[in-house]
Amino acid sequence: MAVGVEVQTEADSRTGGTYLARAADFKRQSGIDDFTFPALFARRAKAYLEKHPEVKMDDLAAVGVKAYANGNKNPLAHMHTVKLPLEKAVSGPEFLKNEELKPFVRATHCSQVSDGGAAAIFVSEEGLQKCGLSKHDAVEIVAADYGAGDLWSDPADLAVMDTTKAVVSRMLAAAGVKPSDLEVAEVHDCFAIAEILMYEAIGLAQPGKGTELVKSGATSLEGKIPVNTGGGLISFGHPVGATGVKQVLEIYRQMKGLCGDYQLKSRPNLGLCVNMGGDDKTCSAMLLRNTAPASKL
Repeated sequence: MAVGVEVQTEADSRTGGTYLARAADFKRQSGIDDFTFPALFARRAKAYLEKHPEVKMDDLAAVGVKAYANGNKNPLAHMHTVKLPLEKAVSGPEFLKNEELKPFVRATHCSQVSDGGAAAIFVSEEGLQKCGLSKHDAVEIVAADYGAGDLWSDPADLAVMDTTKAVVSRMLAAAGVKPSDLEVAEVHDCFAIAEILMYEAIGLAQPGKGTELVKSGATSLEGKIPVNTGGGLISFGHPVGATGVKQVLEIYRQMKGLCGDYQLKSRPNLGLCVNMGGDDKTCSAMLLRNTAPASKL
């Protein structure tokens, strides 16, 4: 059994942000802003926009709009009752003290301060039989991989998630799977720019084209590759210690038709989970296959 739990609401967001900053190189990076990780990802957004000048800050708002729309259909989502029209997502507000980075992140781009827990049981086929279950009750782990980058220095290109790209590409290649084969994905959208960079690191979009992908509707519930179907960290919530396990459960629920109002029209056969730690310093990924008979997909 894998269990993840987090209680964040016993401290205010600024204090909690300082705790979370321990996942960064604290001595070197915590001074960037009182909100360390929002500032670090604002730095990535700034680098991304400078590298791809055709992309504008307003384009990132589409990630939050999609996330809230999905969360509005998920009764367990932190932001289930909160609507996020595009004009509100674009307008902000800004909240960093760092004047250089302040324009590159909005409150509506950010994951939530949430409490929560998740658990999953991993068993062999023999273990399933001992539980009195069929393999059709489960999902199959096709492949899994993880990796860590250089924890003590910044990447050469802040507009690329190098660690995620290395881990996911290695895992998919080992499994003989192309990004275009995926039918659903859960990715670590701690901030809007993180989801965009995840698209590109996984291979769902070419460099500089991540915002085009989300704006096209391709990653919506009705799109060709739905991403973060239950609202993701931005809308469902981000109880940090539970996030990785929750991603697996989200894919499982979609594959078994358990998602209610946000259930995909066609149950996916192949799904990807990608969880990230720090500022893309660690990454774990898992490829899941539905074991239900084809007639039930």
